[in-house]
Amino acid sequence: MTDRFQTVSPIDGSIVAERCYATRAEIDAALDRARDAWPTWRRTPVSERVRLLTALVKAVEADRDQIAAALTLQMGRPCRFADGEIGGFAQRARHMLDIAPDAMSSHIPDPKPGFRRFVRPVPHGLVLVLSPWNYPLLTAVNAVVPALAAGNVVLLKHSEQTPLCAEQLVAAGRRAGLPPGVFEFVHMANPQTATVVADPRVDFVAFTGSEAGGRAIQRAAVDRFIKVGLELGGKDPAYVRRDVDIAAAAGSVVEGALFNSGQSCCAVERIYVHDRIFDDFVEAAVAAARGWTLGDPREPETLLGPVVRASNARAIQEQIDAAVAAGARTHIDPESFSARGLPYLPPQILTGVSHDMALMRDETFGPCVGIMPVSGDREAVERMNDSRYGLTASIWTRDIDAAQSIGAELHTGTVFANRCDALDPALAWVGARASGRGCTLSFLGYIELTRPQSFHLRMPPRT
Repeated sequence: MTDRFQTVSPIDGSIVAERCYATRAEIDAALDRARDAWPTWRRTPVSERVRLLTALVKAVEADRDQIAAALTLQMGRPCRFADGEIGGFAQRARHMLDIAPDAMSSHIPDPKPGFRRFVRPVPHGLVLVLSPWNYPLLTAVNAVVPALAAGNVVLLKHSEQTPLCAEQLVAAGRRAGLPPGVFEFVHMANPQTATVVADPRVDFVAFTGSEAGGRAIQRAAVDRFIKVGLELGGKDPAYVRRDVDIAAAAGSVVEGALFNSGQSCCAVERIYVHDRIFDDFVEAAVAAARGWTLGDPREPETLLGPVVRASNARAIQEQIDAAVAAGARTHIDPESFSARGLPYLPPQILTGVSHDMALMRDETFGPCVGIMPVSGDREAVERMNDSRYGLTASIWTRDIDAAQSIGAELHTGTVFANRCDALDPALAWVGARASGRGCTLSFLGYIELTRPQSFHLRMPPRT
């Protein structure tokens, strides 16, 4: 392992940042500072923790232009969308802070004569947050803010592709007045991360990333009795019923597949369309995809930037090529988009696909999607459930009752109707199957980040 790393921009191959990995001594010092800070922080009233974290959110918003520009450079998000991540960060953070007092209140059962009884939520201690590059602020806020509001201390490790995000969030916390050791970052390579997961000073791990990454984190924690939250990959389906406005549905579903160059755990990666409208939907979807502008993400007119690395682009193209070799048909001529070379990848829509193809089975994480016809709701449910993943699924229909009924049959964490690729912080964000375990956001997110402690106190006899 080298002692340093470089963050290479997918835009033009330039070096955005160069950092040293933390040494063993630096990691130990960070863990010790966090553990030393925890007793005072957990005794800090919830109202004061909320006040300080609200100031952190404001500090992030005050630097939104700088943070958004750095986000574009690090991972290639088009600049017209980068600011939205700061807005989403603030929205989720404020919701979790608004509900913190209630979420951290004790539960008091019905009175029992002669006893005082209640259950209170207790913070775990030191929470290690491991965030990916694709939505570096939104994935971090899901754990960081509620963990701190609950009275935990947090050590944040970001992807080597987005190290500036970790530095910027911690700097915002310092400007907000968070005490030393309460919220810090550390740059670590994967072997170092595994060592820290296994360290007895760490009490909870919140990981967002790939299925393979989640398995590695689970292995590192296997000898420890701690909770590990795993938000992993997806192969999220969309089902388009015959009663839709075809053009509107096609535009929205395609956006769910292409936004952020398809680099989202909850991106639409499989589309099932009622066979009565299949041809019309494909035509509308292809037209919608052709309207996406591929280009330099620093330009305001760009809708589709590069994928994060040339190696990722090659893996995506391999899935497309393998599907075509097995009989699939592509509908978009790559030459119709300005040739830029990898990692710039034009959008692609394929038909003639099947679940025997990796394109319809394995996570793609890129700007392409396969479309299959189905005969109706029953077949759609079978197809949507035919996956080892289960993060989100979307149903496109005018009949909300039907959507709810169909959704109840799906093995997935979130069911959408007439929208996709979105989070509501009032609802639990949770996966099923290989999409992970545990949850973030909503009041259930606080349950994840605390443990219950029961008090069963017999009152002394009166004298």
